[in-house]
Amino acid sequence: MELMVLLNALVTRLLFVLHSLIGVWRVAAVKKEPKYWLLALLNLLLCLETGLTLKFKRGRGYKWFSPAIFLYLICTVPSLWLLEIHHGTQYCGNEPGAVQVNVSNQDFSQSRNSSHGSKGIDHHIIQTAKVFVNQLSTICETVWTLALHQTFLLLLVVGRWLLPIGVEITRDQLSQLLLMFVGTAADILEFASETLDIEDVRKNYALINAILAVWTWSMLQFPLDLAVQHIGCKPTASTRRIPSLLLCRYSAELWNIGVSLFIQDGPFFIVRSILMGHFRIFNQMLVFFTAKNILVVILQLYRLAVITLDFRATILQKSRKGEVSCCPCEPCEASTHATADQDTEMREFVAFPPKEESQAPSVDQ
Repeated sequence: MELMVLLNALVTRLLFVLHSLIGVWRVAAVKKEPKYWLLALLNLLLCLETGLTLKFKRGRGYKWFSPAIFLYLICTVPSLWLLEIHHGTQYCGNEPGAVQVNVSNQDFSQSRNSSHGSKGIDHHIIQTAKVFVNQLSTICETVWTLALHQTFLLLLVVGRWLLPIGVEITRDQLSQLLLMFVGTAADILEFASETLDIEDVRKNYALINAILAVWTWSMLQFPLDLAVQHIGCKPTASTRRIPSLLLCRYSAELWNIGVSLFIQDGPFFIVRSILMGHFRIFNQMLVFFTAKNILVVILQLYRLAVITLDFRATILQKSRKGEVSCCPCEPCEASTHATADQDTEMREFVAFPPKEESQAPSVDQ
């Protein structure tokens, strides 16, 4: 079992390094400057993290945070930035691509026939590899950039699946996290590809940087596991405050709402609104996804209101029973009473009870 854990940890990080090196190769090929190979040195951070994880954690993951995913972002995002800023102008039609593939196949046949002589099988393998690399080089830059975006997001999900989990997260929580990541990755890919493909956007360098900055900001949710893990609360005086109790009971839900409002749908809505309102850029997909972002933001605010009202009703019920204002997700002793400060805060919080409860007749009456 430990061998499988170590194997998964090594293979996943090896895939991360390989994909990052492909991105660096494309940047060096597009820019035609060898100095961009220095971006490959960022992978040393991932190698260092691999050694530390294998030594101190036996390959297992950490609680709430994945350093491997975070360092993979650091290694790959700069290459995608440079590729998007460069954005080649080659035409990517079907006919030119078919001609390129046919030429490459012809080269492959020639190299195969020439290897039947005294050169041997080693020369045949080398020639085949050269032909394969030349065939990849004929693919236009825009296709390469889109493919790197797609494989980048797929590797984030698959890599998080393959990485060994820690003792703090269960398989059920991991499956929920992966399902959320799949939907998140699709939204992020659509945002980057659709907005950056607009011709008027490509003419504005500052606008490209702003879109890439929002895209990078949205990627920071992948190393975090707070969407499925509740923060444990201990029965101390500080954790019995109203904000601490709310965070204790609904930590995962509040994190999902915060991600949607401040990391994903909220920033996406702002960018798309600026494109339509200030730059007068309109198309069918842009309008649709802007409406989708508005709907998601409204639903998340509605969810936040429902959580607050439910928590308020729970606290009101417990205060009437004289119970301690402990975390509602953990058992508490009914015989223990709150302190004076906690009682004051409780009365202020429930000073305006819900409508249906305020209209209920009193038992004493």
